[in-house]
Amino acid sequence: MADLEQFLSTIKNEVDQNIENINKENLKKAVSIILESEKQGGRIHITGIGKPGHVAGYIASLLSSTGTPAYELHGTEAVHGSSGQVRSGDVVIAISNSGETSELKATVETLIANGAHVISCTGNENSWLSKHSEVCLVAHANQEGDDLNKAPRASIISEILVLQSLSVLLQEEKKLDLNQYVKWHPGGSLGQSIREIQKEEK
Repeated sequence: MADLEQFLSTIKNEVDQNIENINKENLKKAVSIILESEKQGGRIHITGIGKPGHVAGYIASLLSSTGTPAYELHGTEAVHGSSGQVRSGDVVIAISNSGETSELKATVETLIANGAHVISCTGNENSWLSKHSEVCLVAHANQEGDDLNKAPRASIISEILVLQSLSVLLQEEKKLDLNQYVKWHPGGSLGQSIREIQKEEK
């Protein structure tokens, strides 16, 4: 139990630091890039390697359900043909804790060459990925939370926190309401709870 208590304490500290240090101006810049791309008919893609790849899938789903259609882009398949889903003028959010992952470098280089706008989400604002993006959303973690300090834990929570913040700003810009939300999320207890609210309002 001592290890668990240490883990929870570490995670709390990491989250608190991320909230305190979150760069709201860079989030606003990212929102502007996305909105401008959408005005021109551009689309949003999220990518990452390993655990950040799973974060990419969640964030793509979250954005899509809150007014910003987004697609998951496989981090390695992109250089084997999948980059064809990204058109010139589209936006790609690339997630990497180190910002130095070799496979992701190849993907980002390909996407930039094809005319995509790149927004990075990384724990290292001085990384290769940060320097090759139009704006960097820093999701830093000093400690992952366990004795090995290797398996992604705190860094994944940090990435999710920052990108959820981005989703909130975009949702606000889109002026999403419950009527629109339930069209995209009609199923499950969540959809049912919204329909019950709609019935009460009639």
